[in-house]
Amino acid sequence: MLPIYIEGSPEFESTLSALRARGTGDLANVTPAVTEIIDNVRRGGTSAVLGYIEKFERRTPKALVRHAGPESQGGFGGAEALARLAPEVRAGIEVAAARIARYHERQRDAGDLGPADVAPGGPPLQAGFSYEEEGVLLGMRVRPLRRVGVYAPGGKARYPSSVLMSAIPARVAGVREIVLASPSADDATLAAAHLSGVTTLLDAGGAQAIAAMAYGLPELAPVDKIVGPGNAYVACAKRLVFGDVSIDGIAGPSEILAIADDSADPRLVAADMLSQAEHDEVSYALLATTSAKLAEAVARELDAALPELTRRSIVEASLSTHAAALVVGSRARLAEVADQLAVEHVAFHVEDAEALLAEIGTLGAALLGSLTPVAAGDYLAGPSHVLPTGGSARFGSPLGVYDFVTRASLIRYTAGALRAQGPVIEKLALAEGLQAHSRAVTLRLSALGRDPSKA
Repeated sequence: MLPIYIEGSPEFESTLSALRARGTGDLANVTPAVTEIIDNVRRGGTSAVLGYIEKFERRTPKALVRHAGPESQGGFGGAEALARLAPEVRAGIEVAAARIARYHERQRDAGDLGPADVAPGGPPLQAGFSYEEEGVLLGMRVRPLRRVGVYAPGGKARYPSSVLMSAIPARVAGVREIVLASPSADDATLAAAHLSGVTTLLDAGGAQAIAAMAYGLPELAPVDKIVGPGNAYVACAKRLVFGDVSIDGIAGPSEILAIADDSADPRLVAADMLSQAEHDEVSYALLATTSAKLAEAVARELDAALPELTRRSIVEASLSTHAAALVVGSRARLAEVADQLAVEHVAFHVEDAEALLAEIGTLGAALLGSLTPVAAGDYLAGPSHVLPTGGSARFGSPLGVYDFVTRASLIRYTAGALRAQGPVIEKLALAEGLQAHSRAVTLRLSALGRDPSKA
């Protein structure tokens, strides 16, 4: 089932070209419907959202919006849901939540964010950085967003892991209000919400949930940013509300590129490819290798594993339409192909994986070595599994604390600094024909006196 393309053949070049052009898919078919949903939710609010839930989800939620707290008090009951889980599932979610939080706390503290930066109401110059140069104070203030929306799918599969991976970085960044939109959330999803710091549950899915979070309802304030994966309707809705709110990106089908040489175990390579193929019929399971023999062995392992899989029909559909093995002539070409494809997950089944990684500039997550399954990154390792897809790793990054903050530039002039630099500013403004800009400087200089030696 795995088609194999040898470098130098016409089929290789056409396949590589087609893979480079992959993306979020053609949203044109769903855009009219999604536009109508968003417009109706903006006008009709709660009644419109409930109408779409009945139409598309075929149910009526007991309460559309519930806030954090015990079920007995009208909350979404995350703590109770956590207690209801099987002990091994509860332990797994708790360990994952702790690991994800630790990773993102390090991410926060290593960058321009620090503990003082995320304390609401803290001194403005403690956040980001500041310095003084020739009488001018310059700097950057970093503050968390006030309210964030997290979308967690509820269709073909439920992903409490996506709640952890999206909401915990927001909480670590200092976001006070986190809204989770997920239809008919089960106990695992509610438990993940509880452990992640979710403050509000919106019991809705699809484009109507995105519109509700973006524009608000009487019982739900609009959010500042929406993150998280979803189907084509969700992706299209996020694209259409962008500008009114921020978004993390347009999520396309899940994808993996396994990079392998002669040292690779074909069974493990196939296992990693299958783990992404089972997400969706349009997921991409790709292989780039220097060995045609290995590619053939991986193809056999894929076929042999299919009868064991509970989501066999989904995997078969994915492999039959979006799988490919690209056989290249050198290790350097492996890096070049990976760079051209800019894939979400790259699994390194090669000797000296770190050295090859150094030659690749564009990828979402690097899974280094044959002992690192893609599932580790999806569930437990720590970095968010919300990653750029469809080649957007060329310019995108994994979801992180930096996605949940705003940055403000800080500028403060002393009298001496304005006297020294004001004439230059005046000339630059006049050179652009902006006389009022120049005048705003001239008035201040006139009030101060232009002698820069008199600070």
